[in-house]
Amino acid sequence: MARMAIIGHGARTPLGLDCRASAAAVRAGISAIADHPFMIDRFGLPMKVTRDAELDPGRPCAERIAALAEAAAQEALAGRARAMKLALVLNLGEPRPGLPEGTSAEVAERLRAVLELDGPVHHAMQGHAGGIVAIEAAGRLLDPGRVEAVLVGGAESYLDGDTLEWLDEQERLHSENNIYGFCPGEGATFVLLAKHGQDASVEIAATGFGREANLIGTEDICLGEGLGAAFAALGDGPVDRVLCDMNGERYRGNEYGFAVLRARALFRDAAGFETPADCWGDLGAASGPLFACLAIEAEARGYAKGPRTLIWASSEGGQRGAALLRGPGRAQCPAIFS
Repeated sequence: MARMAIIGHGARTPLGLDCRASAAAVRAGISAIADHPFMIDRFGLPMKVTRDAELDPGRPCAERIAALAEAAAQEALAGRARAMKLALVLNLGEPRPGLPEGTSAEVAERLRAVLELDGPVHHAMQGHAGGIVAIEAAGRLLDPGRVEAVLVGGAESYLDGDTLEWLDEQERLHSENNIYGFCPGEGATFVLLAKHGQDASVEIAATGFGREANLIGTEDICLGEGLGAAFAALGDGPVDRVLCDMNGERYRGNEYGFAVLRARALFRDAAGFETPADCWGDLGAASGPLFACLAIEAEARGYAKGPRTLIWASSEGGQRGAALLRGPGRAQCPAIFS
């Protein structure tokens, strides 16, 4: 994969209506996890979730996702949509109760119309790792020069009643009675990618992928083969920062531990990983590009740990994705607020 420059970025999360606010809240350790206003779990307690403050909790899932995606895309483009020929690559959560197949096509078509895009539009429902898959797909669109830039992103909302009840039935929701569950959330993010050489604070240096056969929720033991393959494809380390989609479920933590053993040379400090889900909840399909946005904000405000950031994510269907981001590695800023 040829290196790509990130020339724009945007996000909307339960922590902030734009990328800068969301990144600042994660850096400060602020958590948006709270009780759902009316959904009750199997223990008779309010479900622990993260929600967008501007969306009515009863709004249908597809509408929520489209509204979140539109806001994040507008921020990433910053008025450039009419100035260049753009492609769109969109990723949503894997099909599940409350999120049927076809939702990605519906949201992609709405974005095409709202953003007035005239280039190719691609969409998929590949979950957590799908945003990194979408980044790699952008490179294939840029290489032959079909478009000037590619708007790549993911959008997610677990806050459909059918989805939440399904997760509760599977005993996956975090609560006082289930400490190894996760807190479902909602959000969206986009990065605007162009060919390497354009002015950018962060670039995509490499991507890696794998397929895990031993899936979450089964009796099989995951030994990190898929994620380890994704790490190995990135080349030599060490990386300075690790951002990942671990969300409190033991499966993901165990997978990472085994994958690190398969690619030790990639890590300077494998135990120093960061888990933004502690703050904004599990944002599923938005994960990969959201982690890229955190790296960009760190570079822009001078608190990056170094020039090389590893982002990775694991989809429930077995797809594993990782990407190496490279920045100029400016001197660190000691202040929390800058």
